[in-house]
Amino acid sequence: MTERPPVVRLRVPTEEDALAWHRIFDDPEVMEFHGVTSTELSAYDELTARQRRHDAERGICLWTMLDESGEVIGFTGAQPWPHPSFGPVGEIEIGWRLGRAHWGKGYVTAAALATLERVRAAGVTEVVAMVNSLNARSIAVTRRLGMEQAESYTVPGSGTTAYCFRLKLEQVEDAARAGEVEPVQVRPVGNVDAATAVSAA
Repeated sequence: MTERPPVVRLRVPTEEDALAWHRIFDDPEVMEFHGVTSTELSAYDELTARQRRHDAERGICLWTMLDESGEVIGFTGAQPWPHPSFGPVGEIEIGWRLGRAHWGKGYVTAAALATLERVRAAGVTEVVAMVNSLNARSIAVTRRLGMEQAESYTVPGSGTTAYCFRLKLEQVEDAARAGEVEPVQVRPVGNVDAATAVSAA
C-alpha cells in the first residue's frame, strides 16, 4: 500500500519565524554540513528579514515550511546566491533545511517541487543548488528534482568541497507536460500557500 504523500505549506517568513528556525535548527545533525554546530538568533533575524526583501523585490525567497498541522518544520525556496567571492555568483540558488524530527518523510522533495513551480512562474529560467560533497541526503534530493552536477567549488575557510547542481526549468515544464512528473498542487489557505507533495524525500 502506497503511503499518502505529505502536505507542506509554504509562507514568506515572519519575524516570529526567526525564533522557530533557530529552535529547530539548533541541532548538530541539522547543521553538520553548514560549517557550524549552532547559530545565534540574530543570524536568523537577519536571514528572515532578507527573505522578506527578496519576496518583495523578486517574488521568490526562502519560504518557511509548515506541516499539515501548521507546525514550522524548516525552510525551502530560492534566493540569489549570497556569496560574492565564490560559487555561482549572480545565479538563483534553491535550498532547503529541515528540522531533524521531520527527516525521511518526504517534506523536502515536496517543498522543493513547489519551489521550482514558483521560481519558474517568477520568470527564472535556470536554478542551481550548492551541496556539500558529503551530504548524501541533499544530493539525493537534487537527483529527484532532475538536477545534474556541473561544477565543484572549494569553500573558503573550511576547505570543504561543494557540488553545484543545475536545472533548466523548461526541462521541468516539458516533463510535466509529458506526464513524467505529476504537478504539485498549490492552493491558497489564508495567508499561507499549501503545496501538496507528489514525491517522497
